[in-house]
Amino acid sequence: MSSDATAISTDIPGIRVWNRAAQPDWPALKDCDTGISLIMPDFIWRLFIPVLRIGLATEFIIFRHQNRIRCSILLVATTLALIAFTAVSAWGADAKRGAELYQQCKRCHQAGQGAEHRIGPHLNGIFGRRAGSVKDFQYSRALKDAGSNGLVWTEQTLDAFLASPATTVPRTRMSFDGMPAADDRSDLLSWLRTFSGSLADAPAAQPTTTPAQYGLDPKILLAQGDPQYGAYLASECTTCHRSDGVDAGIPSITSWPVDDFVITLQAYKNGKRVHPTMQMIATRLSDEEIASLATYFRNLNNQP
Repeated sequence: MSSDATAISTDIPGIRVWNRAAQPDWPALKDCDTGISLIMPDFIWRLFIPVLRIGLATEFIIFRHQNRIRCSILLVATTLALIAFTAVSAWGADAKRGAELYQQCKRCHQAGQGAEHRIGPHLNGIFGRRAGSVKDFQYSRALKDAGSNGLVWTEQTLDAFLASPATTVPRTRMSFDGMPAADDRSDLLSWLRTFSGSLADAPAAQPTTTPAQYGLDPKILLAQGDPQYGAYLASECTTCHRSDGVDAGIPSITSWPVDDFVITLQAYKNGKRVHPTMQMIATRLSDEEIASLATYFRNLNNQP
């Protein structure tokens, strides 16, 4: 079948027809009469066009033929092969491996029983949800606008977003370069889907970060921060981090939970996280100054 394969819509919504006469170079049907047509659901056409290009038919095929039983048998056989391919694609994702891949996400997100918003929103019930629509989370303006313009989180849109967040939603606050491997994204989404139904059997949500993770004394979280003092100190932070929350190559630090902010800076201060610039700045800050910065950026609402 040629690479510019096309199908025409029918009077039935969501159904397309491919006609043999329109694609004379499809090797699988080179000896068949041009009167054969394939009728298929639109979503199958869009999903399995790569399969069609290597000579397979699709499921739900109805044949209009003129005494060409041989060709019909050929297409039925390839249909069975496609059904098997579909089953492997649908069930081949490894949710257990997806749970391991989720460790890349848990720095910012929670999923499971008791999940809360952290640096990013919780991921329970994300499938079928309009982007930027959970009312009690401070989304970036870019993500809220994307949702208002019709972006809904489905298998396809989540896959695209995971592959490149900044391409799918430009000016997002999400500080993640992307997950390039399609198998990785498929496995991760398979695991996340388990949190979009009943949570009765779901595991408890994992914390995003804790003092123990970096060998820090939990008492660092007891320091009281003054947001006005934090605003005074913030100019050194906003030399690199944008106060509007956009991730322009340097991660956003606006609207972080205070605990996450404090633990992260304390980890730099105590040499548990390595970044020369961040370590240099953090070592000059007292516990109270770190808490003040955390309080200030938590309440910074001028996001794009």
